[in-house]
Amino acid sequence: MSDSKFNLLSFSGKYRILHYTWFAFFMAFVVWLGLGPMMPFIKEALELTDQQAKVLLILNVAMTIPARIVVGMLVDKFGPRIMYTSILVSGGLVSIAFAWAQSYEELALLRFLSGFIGAGFVVGIRMISEWFPAKQTGIAQGVYGGWGNFGSAGAAMTLPFIAMSIDGDNGWRIALTCASVTAIVYGLYYYFVVTDTPKGSTYFKPKKMGAMEITSGKDMLLYMLMNIPLFLALGVLAWKLSPEQMGLIDINTTYIIYFALSAIYVVQVWKIWHVNSPVLKKPVPELHRYKFKQVAILDWAYLVTFGTELALVSVLAMFYVSWFEIPKVTAALLAGIYPFLNLIARPGGGWVSDKIGRRLTLIIVFVGITSSFLVLGMVDKTWPVWVIVAITMVAGVFSQAGSGAVYAMVPLVQRRMTGQIAGMVGAYGNAGAVIFLTVNSLVDYNHFFLIIALTSAFVLALVLFFLEEPAGQMAETMPDGSVQLIDVK
Repeated sequence: MSDSKFNLLSFSGKYRILHYTWFAFFMAFVVWLGLGPMMPFIKEALELTDQQAKVLLILNVAMTIPARIVVGMLVDKFGPRIMYTSILVSGGLVSIAFAWAQSYEELALLRFLSGFIGAGFVVGIRMISEWFPAKQTGIAQGVYGGWGNFGSAGAAMTLPFIAMSIDGDNGWRIALTCASVTAIVYGLYYYFVVTDTPKGSTYFKPKKMGAMEITSGKDMLLYMLMNIPLFLALGVLAWKLSPEQMGLIDINTTYIIYFALSAIYVVQVWKIWHVNSPVLKKPVPELHRYKFKQVAILDWAYLVTFGTELALVSVLAMFYVSWFEIPKVTAALLAGIYPFLNLIARPGGGWVSDKIGRRLTLIIVFVGITSSFLVLGMVDKTWPVWVIVAITMVAGVFSQAGSGAVYAMVPLVQRRMTGQIAGMVGAYGNAGAVIFLTVNSLVDYNHFFLIIALTSAFVLALVLFFLEEPAGQMAETMPDGSVQLIDVK
């Protein structure tokens, strides 16, 4: 399995799995993030207010926070093949229900439930890590993530035209239904054409379920603390829906949600203790040790890189329409340029990470993210549209390359827990999207960009002072079925 040359044009062996899997991710993102380019059509057809439209965009990414944690655990237990099929089929059905919902309350509930299809990303991370060696994991994960993320651009370039070609107000409904049916069909096909591991390989599973395995008391405390922002992001969403803001839920429901989130967090802390308390009495063998601070920093890094990407994919079309009064289809196409960059930027970030190192690549991309969003923070309505589009493209290259660099490192932390680690990192990406989209609903667009820049500067400091380059060895199955320890560098 460990050939040195990466041949993306091949469609055999591990490359066949890569192509089938990135397209599964692509279809998940068409269904999930098709909401952004379709929002101007939905808003006009249903006569939604600006706040109602923005809340739907926030709801679209909220469920993915807990879903990525749960799916990360399930994929480690059941394998990526059955999990991707389940997500595409069930997610497609929920999306069809959303497309034909009649009331705003139905739209809100179904869009919240639709968010779990975004957890499909985590499934592919485990699949690719099973099929590709450590020295190719950056480029392989980058291709998977980048080409799959292109699904949001694919949605922007197709769904508005389907909607426009149909008379009346049902164009957006038919467009989303077409995308959803395609995802369901492909999900069923995927189950029959892939396997979880190469022939002769063993699918390693965590010893315990319910929480990530930690290797020291200090790391266990950090793990407990790192769960807090995920619950806070969901609390922010509840606040946004409360009578103080949108009034979509009443004050009693708001307090019930706050209480439920607090109770779930307490249960999560108990699970962490239950799974990991033995490490306080008996040291973990050296082979299974890792530093949880590596996971924590990758969490924050992905909060910025993917959180930014998801937020911009969601708001750019509305931003162009509201600030520059350009036609809806034109705005959708201009917004589609941003995720289009994923085809090259995310694999490029993974490839550079393979070549020059994980830490140095992250430093470079966070300098770029911070700088480009500081410039966007100075935007006003007098700037030419083409200048704004150009700057967002630069920002997109850095943020998407950063996502590739983050997931180039994720499988190198601890292989048998790749799904859980990928799930937590991915959940932080969606938490970032919820936070940034909530900020967008409260401030002007230029202040929204500035807050992203400041958050990026904070993460840059974490990478500079605390992140360590992956080192040591990892067990890998070779083409002859033997298992060897290889250097992860």
